[in-house]
Amino acid sequence: MTESEKEFLHQLNEHQKIIHKVCNLYMQFPEDKEDLFQEVTLQAWKAYHKFRGDSKFSTWLYRVALNTAITFFRKDKRTNFIDTVAEIPEKSFSNEKDPVEEQIKAMYMAIGELSKIDKAIIMLYLEDYSYAEISDIIGITANNIAVKMNRIKGKLREATLKKIQTF
Repeated sequence: MTESEKEFLHQLNEHQKIIHKVCNLYMQFPEDKEDLFQEVTLQAWKAYHKFRGDSKFSTWLYRVALNTAITFFRKDKRTNFIDTVAEIPEKSFSNEKDPVEEQIKAMYMAIGELSKIDKAIIMLYLEDYSYAEISDIIGITANNIAVKMNRIKGKLREATLKKIQTF
């Protein structure tokens, strides 16, 4: 095994949670998540020789994972992307509704209805990435990220309120 292969495997092992997060965000079924995980790993390996270290490995891996997720089934002409995030299970032992839990459930359902790019942006934002870091990962300007975030937040506020009213 070459030094490059060892370094790649070390970095991949250290940051594999990134790939799992992207797979969980974009795929619904376990088999599809596994397929996407393998595809992201393959694409990352193919592109690793181009990784110059200008950004953190995690930033680069997010970009590879998101780009792969967005195009993965487009090539295969499958349509197994999640249209909505799986519902958070309600407490079966209580008839009382927890307003905070209802808001969280509504927010996740609203996130599930966003476009693929908007899902990626909000996921990174919720993980405390700066607009500049999100810009590096997604490949659009930080100003464009700021504009998109304002729109996303508005969409989420509106959709969350509608969903809460239906509970």
